[in-house]
Amino acid sequence: MLDVRRLRVLREVARQGSFSAAAEELSYTQSAVSQQIATLERESGAVLVDRGARGIRLTEAGEALVAATDEVIEKLGAAEAELEAIAGLRGGRLRVSAFTTVGATLVPPAFTAFARRHPGVQLSLVEREPEDAMPMLKAGEIEIALGVAYADLPMETEGIEEVELLRDPFYLALPADHPCARARHVRLADFADEQWVHDDCRGVCGKASVKALRAAGIEPMIAFETNDYNVAQGLVAAGVGVSLLPGLALLNAREDIVIRDLHGAAPVRRIVACLRAGAHRSAATDAMLEILREVADGFRTHQRAALVAVS
Repeated sequence: MLDVRRLRVLREVARQGSFSAAAEELSYTQSAVSQQIATLERESGAVLVDRGARGIRLTEAGEALVAATDEVIEKLGAAEAELEAIAGLRGGRLRVSAFTTVGATLVPPAFTAFARRHPGVQLSLVEREPEDAMPMLKAGEIEIALGVAYADLPMETEGIEEVELLRDPFYLALPADHPCARARHVRLADFADEQWVHDDCRGVCGKASVKALRAAGIEPMIAFETNDYNVAQGLVAAGVGVSLLPGLALLNAREDIVIRDLHGAAPVRRIVACLRAGAHRSAATDAMLEILREVADGFRTHQRAALVAVS
């Protein structure tokens, strides 16, 4: 492989017309310039400079190599500038995946804040369930995957680094006219005979909810299954069942349902930012993680206030 530094020397020799003038321009000795050209000729396998009594001139091979050198050095300069821009958050890209609840709550303000602070970085978002995002993350197709984890149902973490953003407890959602709607305190065990509006039981959130219900002595009668928490709220409001819903999904809680805190009897999911373990982390990735933490901190307060308002 040809050495770019020697190519620069050859180009300067061509510009100056002599080894001595090139040496002065480059702050080299004339001997060093001569050695660099001789080495470049050995590497290229061609005579590049015709050394005559009247001075030097480039051979046809030398002229071709200098023409190529101009293009190489121009591209290297552009690449160096791009790398500097990426390191300084003035360029580059950042690819993020998010599942629906987080995509509707944490992601919009995080992306807005990031774009305001770092407008030169191109942001992109794909909506994926956590289990579908992990292969993309490991393959380098995205830089950050937003996911969920439970203490007793951990995610597959081989090759994955988790950064916790938020703890998101589940709450009981009741129709507004339910007999327990005005009770100050409720227990899961009180709802053993209810029909349930529930997540897909094959997913991690559905599994966690079923586990919590069974721990309370309930074998749930799942009459309606949906992964869309807005649909779940609508079904609860219609009076067809009750549901366990995460706090983030209740920031837009309907006025015709009642939310009750189960005081630790319901599952708590951890909202996490997932990264490839041991992989290089760009400045843009670090900046987004910082912003996601800031947004999550704000949501803790917002979430509590919103749930108090509908309880």
